[in-house]
Amino acid sequence: MLKWISIALVVALAALQYQLWLGDGGLLEHSRVKSRADELQESNQLLTDRNDRLAAEVVDLKNGLDAIEERGRNDLGMIRNDEQFFWVPSEKASHNPTKVAPPGADQSADEARDDFTGRQG
Repeated sequence: MLKWISIALVVALAALQYQLWLGDGGLLEHSRVKSRADELQESNQLLTDRNDRLAAEVVDLKNGLDAIEERGRNDLGMIRNDEQFFWVPSEKASHNPTKVAPPGADQSADEARDDFTGRQG
């Protein structure tokens, strides 16, 4: 009789250990949920930092003209009336020159192409 009670207790202990380690709400699931929560916390922190930067930019745009001027210069290429603008082409642009019509050329590009190919339009 004592043998059967011992076997029953070992089986009950094994079932409880299984539930503790591998069952629903067990330690394995707890570690998965904890790692997922840590990942979400990191991504939320990045989004929170971005939101803080955007909020600061909104305050700057509402209150100061410097931020508006900087945005106009960088994004729209605006200059003031009392400034001079000098455009310096990049090296990439100088390797791929565009064809410019000689001075006094009255033809459109389509007419020039038609003349070149021998078509009449």
